[in-house]
Amino acid sequence: MKKFIKGTYRRNIFESDKGYVIGIFRVRETNDEELEDFVDKTITFTGYFADLKLDDTYIFYGESVEHPKYGFQYQVSEYERVKPEDKDGIIEFLSSNLFKGVGEKLAKSIVETLGDNTLDRILTEEDCLLLVPKMTSKKAKSIVDTLSKYEESHQTIVYLSELGFAMKDALSIYNKYRMNTISNIENDIYRVIDDVDEITFLKIEGLRDKLNIEDNDERRIKACILYIMQALTYHNGDTYLTYETIHTEVSRYLKYDVDEITFDSMLEELKLFKKIKIQREKYYLYDIYKAEKEIVNKIDTLEKLPHSNYKNLERYIEQLEKINDISYNDKQREAIIKALTNNVVIITGGPGTGKTTIIKAITEIYKQANKLSDKELEERIALLAPTGRASKRMTEATLLPATTIHRFLKWNKDTNKFAVNKYNKDNSHLIIIDEVSMIDTNLLGSLFEGLTDNIKLVLVGDYNQLPSVGPGQVLKDLIESDMVLTIELDLLYRQRDNSYINILASEIKDGEINEYFKETKDDYTFLECDSTMIVPSLKKMCMQIIKHGYDYKKFQIMAPMYRGTNGIDNLNKQLQEVFNPRSIDKEEIKYGDVYYRENDKVLQLVNMPDDNVFNGDIGVIDRIVKANISKSGKNEIYIDFDGNIVKYETKDLIKIKHGYVITIHKSQGSEFDVVVMPITHEYYRMLYRKLVYTGVTRAKKKLIIIGEGDSFIRAVMNNNEYVRKTDLKNKLIEKITS
Repeated sequence: MKKFIKGTYRRNIFESDKGYVIGIFRVRETNDEELEDFVDKTITFTGYFADLKLDDTYIFYGESVEHPKYGFQYQVSEYERVKPEDKDGIIEFLSSNLFKGVGEKLAKSIVETLGDNTLDRILTEEDCLLLVPKMTSKKAKSIVDTLSKYEESHQTIVYLSELGFAMKDALSIYNKYRMNTISNIENDIYRVIDDVDEITFLKIEGLRDKLNIEDNDERRIKACILYIMQALTYHNGDTYLTYETIHTEVSRYLKYDVDEITFDSMLEELKLFKKIKIQREKYYLYDIYKAEKEIVNKIDTLEKLPHSNYKNLERYIEQLEKINDISYNDKQREAIIKALTNNVVIITGGPGTGKTTIIKAITEIYKQANKLSDKELEERIALLAPTGRASKRMTEATLLPATTIHRFLKWNKDTNKFAVNKYNKDNSHLIIIDEVSMIDTNLLGSLFEGLTDNIKLVLVGDYNQLPSVGPGQVLKDLIESDMVLTIELDLLYRQRDNSYINILASEIKDGEINEYFKETKDDYTFLECDSTMIVPSLKKMCMQIIKHGYDYKKFQIMAPMYRGTNGIDNLNKQLQEVFNPRSIDKEEIKYGDVYYRENDKVLQLVNMPDDNVFNGDIGVIDRIVKANISKSGKNEIYIDFDGNIVKYETKDLIKIKHGYVITIHKSQGSEFDVVVMPITHEYYRMLYRKLVYTGVTRAKKKLIIIGEGDSFIRAVMNNNEYVRKTDLKNKLIEKITS
């Protein structure tokens, strides 16, 4: 028998918009021996609830826990509302604030007329209330409606819980459908996947036996097709899939071969309802198709609009050279001029070729050529990047405000919608986007949707870097289409004669490492050791770095993989004890098998635009306030992101990882004075040219590679990366040349 407490809900301490409640409950009865001492006393409880009414009677099922601030409390996993059963209880219930216009006198009259089972009769006998003296039809209907809604929410939550939904998920579903919840679920439980963000296909799969959904149920097949398409698209980075791939993977998941007639009809139905798009034997998720099409249309429109005709651009460039004591090469001058005269231009190049210098020049000359004040310039220009660190670099270079694309588009994390969109466009005239190789098809499509056609668009990025984490390879496709004017910066600007980072990057790009790559240079060191010595060697190196003055913002270790002895997770644990060992002076908190403590370096994993923190940002734990002394009664972790202090609770720690060692993917959009990269055969699955190139190009002043020389050479020679299936290039060619 499940353990419970029965009693009355007295008041709440906290209630979230998701239905999470911390409250006070007076215990009247329990079957739990541990809680017998609480009978006729109050207890603090927590849990997810659809609608709690003060002073109503409930049965809570759950378990007692010890909270550091609130002490002994009850954690509710399920609950039942108990209707009043005696006459006095029913009178008190009907005359409560729940039933508007029903006072104690009318409540007594109702109970005297209908008897002990008053509430059941009201719900089951349509006109029984009209037997009550002086009862009007309007009043009777109001009472019936109120009692029905009161019962309906609880019964629905119980129904969802019995299906197997967690209370939190049950609340999300009920808040979406309300009184139609049960009919919607019984009609097609798979529609919940589209309507409620928290519910996935896999969650429904685990519950379908209770709804008697057969293996070959067409609703299940359609939902499975979408699940497989999403999984493959986002795992591989493709924007479309082939029929054979989808059919094979769906049949494999369902564990039987779906006949082609049934499968084709399911695809056509998904196409009809704009869940997918089928075009020339390419199968898209509809949103990705729309985004790809939006990119093509925007580029086509900009290419066909008349270009600007600025006078004296050469003179402005010469003035800028004198002011900044700089000399632009021919490619850089071309990039500046084309960016200001053409409507859309791509500027690409590796590290040290002057991309940042060009962005600065474009903004300064645009201001002069248009005779703009500082304020007018800020109103007309938008400097954008996919990550917070990349946008900060743009600000540092131009002394103008730059922002992430998500923040520019006013992303709402709760709805996953952008406030800047095709119905509410931004009014900027010059848009410069850096690190374009990191931008996926969906994000660029959303950005283009929110921009007017009266713009100049400058796309800046390194063609040879890793593609976006999300679907697509927009920079590569735009350049290879030959439909967008592209200026490639190829002249390296070295800081000193004995520097090597930029030369090494260029050699890696071309797959031509020279035999002297292990020689030490002013800005480069290769420390050869076998895989068993990487951890001790890194520890020793980091101790030396601490002695010489460690700055977490300027020094970064990067590796390709999380698992293994030389994987990121283990390296972070090992190096935490070097950079930030346990101390009685530092608070720490355990999350899973990881300890976070004050002064730890951490990496942000998700976008949090409301807090101005984005995926890839690096910060340091400023302080930890334990639950027993915090005002909220919860553990509070305060993380400093370059002066921006953001508060986290224990549940939020899923959004960060230690940042002593990060993935090369996460380093994109960032630069560090010193970069250390371990390279070992253990990383064999991730040792390929673009990955190593991306890591090397994150270093500004010093690059240290530690590991096996033959593994490094193998990585540089390995150009066999997965080729993404995208159609942006072909669509551009067809649209612009037609």
